[in-house]
Amino acid sequence: MKAKDVDERAVDVARALAMDAVQKANSGHPGTPMALAPLAHTLFQEVLRHDPTDPHWAGRDRFVLSAGHASLLLYAQLFLTGYGLSLDDIKAFRQWGSRTPGHPEHGHTVGVETTTGPLGQGFANAVGMAMALRHTAAAWDPEGTGVFDPTVYVVCSDGDLEEGLSAEAASLAGHLGLGNLVFVWDDNHISIEGDTAVAFTEDVEARFRAYGFGTQRVDDAEDRTAIRTALENARDERDRPSFIALRSHIGYPAPHKTDTGAAHGSPLGEEEVRLTKEILGLDPDRTFDVPEDVLAHTRKAVERGKALHAEWDARYEAWAAAHPDRAAERERVLAGRLPDGWAAKLPTFEEGSALATREASGQVINAIADVLPELWGGSADLAGSNNTTIEGAESFLAGSPQGRVLHWGIREHAMGSTMNGMALAGGVRPFGGTFLVFSDYMRPAVRLAALMGLPVTYVWTHDSIGLGEDGPTHQPIEHLAALRAMPGLDMVRPADATETAVCWRTILEHGDRPAGLALTRQKVPTMPGDAAGAARGAYVVADPEHDAPEVILIGTGSEVQVALEARERLEAAGVPTRVVSMPCVEWFAAQDQAYRDSVLLPEVKARVSVEAAATLGWERWVGEAGEALGLDHFGASAPYQVLYEQFGITPERVAAAAQRSLSTLGTTRGAPTGN
Repeated sequence: MKAKDVDERAVDVARALAMDAVQKANSGHPGTPMALAPLAHTLFQEVLRHDPTDPHWAGRDRFVLSAGHASLLLYAQLFLTGYGLSLDDIKAFRQWGSRTPGHPEHGHTVGVETTTGPLGQGFANAVGMAMALRHTAAAWDPEGTGVFDPTVYVVCSDGDLEEGLSAEAASLAGHLGLGNLVFVWDDNHISIEGDTAVAFTEDVEARFRAYGFGTQRVDDAEDRTAIRTALENARDERDRPSFIALRSHIGYPAPHKTDTGAAHGSPLGEEEVRLTKEILGLDPDRTFDVPEDVLAHTRKAVERGKALHAEWDARYEAWAAAHPDRAAERERVLAGRLPDGWAAKLPTFEEGSALATREASGQVINAIADVLPELWGGSADLAGSNNTTIEGAESFLAGSPQGRVLHWGIREHAMGSTMNGMALAGGVRPFGGTFLVFSDYMRPAVRLAALMGLPVTYVWTHDSIGLGEDGPTHQPIEHLAALRAMPGLDMVRPADATETAVCWRTILEHGDRPAGLALTRQKVPTMPGDAAGAARGAYVVADPEHDAPEVILIGTGSEVQVALEARERLEAAGVPTRVVSMPCVEWFAAQDQAYRDSVLLPEVKARVSVEAAATLGWERWVGEAGEALGLDHFGASAPYQVLYEQFGITPERVAAAAQRSLSTLGTTRGAPTGN
């Protein structure tokens, strides 16, 4: 038998690490890391432009493991090529505090470009990365010198392709001609339920050709030469995205579990691991065994990476010398710094003028677009309703990658997930619009943005029954409460145009987490004052002229006006009343106790919240003596004025609730929770 060369042995070591780590953890997915070890080795050793000593190098290619359950495929390469993962990290797979969690997590493990696991998300993230990288290259280097030309490589599974999200994202990628995007499909015919033929029999390659991809097939996942040729061909195809179908055998070469569902998501078992190691020519009595010569060989990736990095640095320095202003702007954007004085461009609005907050948002976007070239976005085919178009700007299309207006089509899930990829790629601050009710289609992507702390902005308009005649299918009811329940997401519902400008400013200044703007379709009057307090999540918009408040009314969005009108009735009845606008619960909760007390006054226990949405969550702020007015049922089709009247979101009802709250104070004691 011919002796194996060191590359073959490195592939076998990676397979053994996957088997051993899953066996030790007694959970995990060994089959795909075993089957695709030759692909991963070829990528990280020969094709991928990367520098293990500088994982954040701007000139690097991106590798996305959309099949996140196969995390050991990536962890093994991060260890073998010198990213700083140790053998002890591999041994700690899936354990508390380890750097090798069950699915890859961006920001937790060095070298992980995006958090994957929910299938399809990494696929669409990669499309967003390719979009952003193509856009910034065109914006910073319109001469096309090639200094900014990384490729995004993706490993995807049958499950990724079965998810509807991948269809949305692939359709968009093909339409945009993203030639910097390469997908490798692990065509192994196996899922947890066994042969994929029970659920998945389409002609996948024909599907991707129909999307506008160039396709190739490699019939043997053990053939590293064929794999490298296919990857290089795909890399060199710059006018359309590429799709490589790689026929693999899950769990290979386990003697009893190759090509079985048992190899997908559970340990192989000690005896099967021993037998597999014998087939590979490894010592079956040793676990986590990495021969010194193999490690020395795979660590040559460090020197290769440094050489690639140095060559890129020389090209970048020549570009920067020729274009110092562009280089300075690029460095600012990549560092996440906003330009000095940018906020002076924010629009102001005349007191008493009536403007929908969606219109005000559109005016903000256009007012600051010139000073924030990184601001990049559009809508899921609702730009005219969402007011998300940068006026006079080109559209981002295959022939105009420098364009600033994005068109996602009716692909809300892909919009959310590609925005994540854009933020991860860097160089842009993406925003995307649709109706608030359709945030349901985006929710998995929003959750991952929150988990990763990505600065993406969702422009969610038509935020309540205030949209009127379109009826209950389009009227969000439970959405604000559901989105507020998501850790790491700021839900922002401004009361008027001025608050909208303040909230946009605050969102952009944060830059370390996603935010959703819930904006009105109907016009609302602009309140007096500068609304600076909106940046703190809640502030006082009206107080009694002479007496201390006995009642506090809390409103969000268009219902702040309802609260102000209720205040007039209460004041006329001799009840001193404060009105608080609370555009962002998360920002207010983050304030110190002194500020929260100054707004909600712990001594004032009679409180009423009013919001044309589900009341869940408001008990925190109104307390035991208070009431939360809202809609805990679906809406209806009618003019919005009729709906507010019929559903009791009225000044009269708010005032009555305040009186009831006052009447309970003889038996209710204690400061409300949440102060």
